[in-house]
Amino acid sequence: MKHRSPSEQHHGKRPRVPAAAASTSPGDGMEDKTPSNPRELTQNPLKKIWMPCKNGLPEKHISQRKVCMTNCPTLIVTVGLPARGKTYISKKLTRYLNWIGVPTREFNVGQYRRECVKIYKSFEFFRPDNEEGLKIRRQCASAALNDVRQYLTEEGGQVAVFDATNTTRERRETIIQFAEQNGFKVFFVESVCEDPDVIQENIVQVKLGSPDYTNCNTEEAVEDFMKRIKCYENSYETLDEVLDRDLSFIKIMDVGQRYLVNRVLDHIQSRIVYYLMNIHITPRSIYLCRHGESELNVKGRIGGDSGLTPRGKEFGKKLSNFIQSQGISDLKVWTSQMKRTIQTAEALNVPYEQWKVLNEIDAGVCEEMRYEEIQDNYPLEFALRDQDKYRYRYPKGESYEDLVQRLEPVIMELERQENVLVICHQAVMRCLLAYFLDKTAEELPYLKCPLHTVLKLTPVAYGCKVESISLNVDAVNTHRERPEVANVSTPAAETLSQATTTSLRSSGK
Repeated sequence: MKHRSPSEQHHGKRPRVPAAAASTSPGDGMEDKTPSNPRELTQNPLKKIWMPCKNGLPEKHISQRKVCMTNCPTLIVTVGLPARGKTYISKKLTRYLNWIGVPTREFNVGQYRRECVKIYKSFEFFRPDNEEGLKIRRQCASAALNDVRQYLTEEGGQVAVFDATNTTRERRETIIQFAEQNGFKVFFVESVCEDPDVIQENIVQVKLGSPDYTNCNTEEAVEDFMKRIKCYENSYETLDEVLDRDLSFIKIMDVGQRYLVNRVLDHIQSRIVYYLMNIHITPRSIYLCRHGESELNVKGRIGGDSGLTPRGKEFGKKLSNFIQSQGISDLKVWTSQMKRTIQTAEALNVPYEQWKVLNEIDAGVCEEMRYEEIQDNYPLEFALRDQDKYRYRYPKGESYEDLVQRLEPVIMELERQENVLVICHQAVMRCLLAYFLDKTAEELPYLKCPLHTVLKLTPVAYGCKVESISLNVDAVNTHRERPEVANVSTPAAETLSQATTTSLRSSGK
């Protein structure tokens, strides 16, 4: 008997969209808006969803359609004195928005200035009466905005982060006019900090590593940077809840001690606000690991809800010893609601929380099957997943793209917390790791997360330090390398043909 993919079994013919009945009678002066050629729908074989088609195929390549969370491009504009965490916020926000599927890019005006002026001499460049310096800075801002325009109008970007001081109302008005001319929404993010210790820490941790101070000793660099800040202070005009009441903005005061939010206009702005109100800079570590080896792992079967093998239980004991050796106070432990993670956590003899959203990716009709069985029973599905593993959705199951959306509450809570150990699953761990390490959707499904290994993530200036600690307990290898045939840039028709041919050849049929 020939096996067909679930999508073939349940969706034979494509339904035609019925033409809408004319809502106006002849001669009433109203134009009939009924489309003359209503488009058919076709099912996207990767995502198992319906979409308009052209000539019997999706209008765009099936893997290139992205979730659009903005009804028009959005320009995020930072505001604030130097050393107030604007670039930290910009980079984190860009990483978060890309992770949830909103194409975002950061445009740091300081980087444009460094490319223009190869050698930084001193704070004198930033003096308000330095006409040459002022001219160069304006040119750099203009060049950055031109790149913003290209990214949002020609390159498919949905959000651009314009990272600069933007401390005067005049400069902000120029940016608003630029946005209006190009049809962009504007959302301002201002960081205000008066705590000298926080400012000093930011200068030492971040600014001294800048190319501006490559050949300076610490004291000279700090002194110069403090003078640079002074150059901005006299002309600084903060966002005002009365004067700027018509603008959309969030004002973050003293690294998140207080917030002022004004005129949030849409979904993406509300998500930005929610995210920015959850991040903090408290030093901490996040520990990620998978459950101990499970019975289905040993059998080479995916998903399911089996218990641990003797080696998996041994890992639980070693994990307990490791966590104790770290000497972490107030460590929180999170698991999924699946047996294998709970059994692993039980070995720690500490309280833990169970999160349903941490459950492994749902493989739908393929649950508890071996990859060879999937290839035999659903050859087209098997090959389609190899074509675009991130966006491929198991029939009656989930995709990695679905999983990222499901895990967003976990990311928010990880940003709010301090030291946390997350005991989870391979696909879940890949999604969490991709967020912290700023990995693309194409890289995410192939990140290596071996059993019986703990990853210790320590946030640093603009990124995250990763330590991989093997607890020296043998386990099966469940990692499947990216297949050579995978190529998401292949046109849709060729993708389906190639997928079918490849799967039949590899399965010997």
